Amino acid sequence: MPEPQSAFRRILLKLSGEALMGREDYGIDPDVLTRIATEILQVQELGIQVGVVIGGGNIFRGAGLARAGMDRVTGDHMGMLATLINALALQDALERVGSHARVMSALQIHEVSEDYIRRRAIRHLEKGRVTIFAAGTGNPFFTTDTAAALRAIEIGADVLIKATKVDGVYTADPKKDATARRYDHLTFDRVIADRLNVMDTTAVVMCRENNVPIRVFDLHAGGALVRLARGESVGTLVTG
Repeated sequence: MPEPQSAFRRILLKLSGEALMGREDYGIDPDVLTRIATEILQVQELGIQVGVVIGGGNIFRGAGLARAGMDRVTGDHMGMLATLINALALQDALERVGSHARVMSALQIHEVSEDYIRRRAIRHLEKGRVTIFAAGTGNPFFTTDTAAALRAIEIGADVLIKATKVDGVYTADPKKDATARRYDHLTFDRVIADRLNVMDTTAVVMCRENNVPIRVFDLHAGGALVRLARGESVGTLVTG
């Protein structure tokens, strides 16, 4: 791969399942999927290694049905399978735009994905393959935010990039409060103490303890991911 044109050698991108819906009510919007894949390819072309953790909320949310009476473990396992569906869709989109990708699952489903093995994942990244981590951590009661933090730490990512629907972290919901102010920079402790909606607390603590910065940005802002990868100040940065 070419030498990186930014401060990053390797990144972990966290995508929510809802990010794939676009204007649809559920499922996957093909146009959004292609746009995301194209931007990831552009990041790769900067010489940056890209890992991805993707959620499954566009297909299934285990926590919601658990509140309605479903066994939580069963619901969470169903949610993990939803992330695998999204991972396979993203892999296909990446290959269609000319990238190389591998899906690695925390659950063993050999017919459609590789098992997650840390050393093998790092080797895929070093060979220039986008490595998509599916099925969360493989354990119930853990969110895909926590899975993203775990994988970022395990692969030695320089930054965990959280894609959202807004351009950073605000003092309040900017869609409901016109006076909401966006933070350019926050500390991990401030995020935890003020209960700011960045990632779940477990994920934030893991990043804090392992010195992995978090960058929160708007996935739907065209070119934002590439500008971020080049080292521009995009969205909100969370550090120690």
